[in-house]
Amino acid sequence: MAVPESRHITIAPSLLAADFGRLKEEVAAIEAAGADWLHLDIMDGHFVPNISFGPTVLAALRKHTKLPFDVHLMIAPVDPYLDAFIDAGADHISLHPEAGPHLHRSLQHIRKAGKKAGVVLNPATSPDAVAWALDLIDIILVMSVNPGFGGQSFLPSQLPKIAQLRRLIDAADHPIALAVDGGITTTTAPGVIAAGADTLIAGTAVFHAPDYAQAIAALRAGP
Repeated sequence: MAVPESRHITIAPSLLAADFGRLKEEVAAIEAAGADWLHLDIMDGHFVPNISFGPTVLAALRKHTKLPFDVHLMIAPVDPYLDAFIDAGADHISLHPEAGPHLHRSLQHIRKAGKKAGVVLNPATSPDAVAWALDLIDIILVMSVNPGFGGQSFLPSQLPKIAQLRRLIDAADHPIALAVDGGITTTTAPGVIAAGADTLIAGTAVFHAPDYAQAIAALRAGP
């Protein structure tokens, strides 16, 4: 299946795979290489079994790049921390339905702050989790690995979910980005795009490549 001509494939390299001793230089490099967004994975060691970084890192990097900051909050409870990431410079904030008691209220809070709101679906989370909140959603992120660690292998079981969400989004009355994160490589990206995704989150495939621009272009090429 070819990618529709109107569908631009957004590439968002994940900072989790960057050289943490050179974050400023790494962000500048992927911006120059043609990245669309910078994806930032926030882990609390509770909701997922790992700890990454917090809003101070976002604030430090914000003045060094014009890339939109695409923030994935893997923390619970999530609501008490929304404002910290909004204030630190996040442009998009995506959260898990399991991370708070009232998904609508969390999404409303993000949008009221003028940011794009996203919902993240773990591998075992059904598309039903977002079906009744589409009017408040700007991004749906499908996790094609279990969240918490980079460098995992892609779960093919998520392809039917991506296709189902594509149909759901196409029937919605406003644009919603359909993103996929986990095991995205030049081998897995074509199937993900063919299933309907328009946004690819890639860590190792970009930051561990010898040429960032070539890596981004190869992911964007699609089927």
